Amino acid sequence: MPDNAPTPLKPRLAISIDQAQAITGRLAPHSSVVGATELRGGEISAIFEITLADASSYILKVYPASLAWKMAKEVYVLGLLRGISTPVPRILVADDTRSVIDLHFVLMNKLDGVVLGGHEAELPDAELFAIYAEMGASLREINDITLDGFGYIGPNGVWTPHATNSNYMSSQFERKLTEFGERAGDPALAERLRVGIAARRHLLDGAVVPRLCHYDLHAGNVLVTSSRAPLLSGIVDFENATAGDPLLDIAKALYYFKPQEKPQDALKRSGLLAGYGVIERPNLQETIDLYRLCCTLELWCWKARFGMHDGLAELTRELESVDWR
Repeated sequence: MPDNAPTPLKPRLAISIDQAQAITGRLAPHSSVVGATELRGGEISAIFEITLADASSYILKVYPASLAWKMAKEVYVLGLLRGISTPVPRILVADDTRSVIDLHFVLMNKLDGVVLGGHEAELPDAELFAIYAEMGASLREINDITLDGFGYIGPNGVWTPHATNSNYMSSQFERKLTEFGERAGDPALAERLRVGIAARRHLLDGAVVPRLCHYDLHAGNVLVTSSRAPLLSGIVDFENATAGDPLLDIAKALYYFKPQEKPQDALKRSGLLAGYGVIERPNLQETIDLYRLCCTLELWCWKARFGMHDGLAELTRELESVDWR
């Protein structure tokens, strides 16, 4: 994974009706496009909903030029997910010719439902728990898919396969700690974290088989039905997919919760873990805590890379508060 290369934010562009017509015409040559609306969400890719005259819709995802390879990755990962019961997008068109628009893009079917993140606050506790339990069950189904090596997934599979999870995650920790220092992070803190991580490397040996990890499962990437008792209707955005330890995926999903500040987050956490089911691993919480540190370092480096100072001090405090006793 080329982590140390600056990653541009999503492309800024408009899709004209004529361009949308040229794209969808490959699937429905006699249909008429009536709108192409950019959707919110997506930190890397620009996402549009293309609406046809018959009220049907497609989703268009456009990748920045320097991350064009992510198009091939999306095609690859969604191909791995064809057999799961949870709805995920289907790739209908993948175009790297830059003939219609000057960027790579995919056209996907539009999944039913609404984004969970915009509706959580209005759900009663029982329904919120049930949705997160469905998310946990879906995450387990994703994690049941195995790959040939540990590592970040690129356009044709694992980019740099590692034979063990310990080797892969140790390299990830070292890469992030190095970037932390290069971006003006406290060198004494980096060294303390480095020593603590090394002392806990044995926790990484618990994962023997590399498994598909979504590695960004949160309410913004989950769709639910708009019925009174909503049900999970889809999971999207596999741009961060990794072949790794399922506990890494769980730690990333739990990372978004702050039970001490938001009581509902404790309910979400309980629902997610209940849906995921029994996890037979020694030192379970210690391992999840170690992966949480990885998530914090990644987010710190991401914000520092783009000069996003909002929240950076809070992340630094979280790193400083890590208790290695």
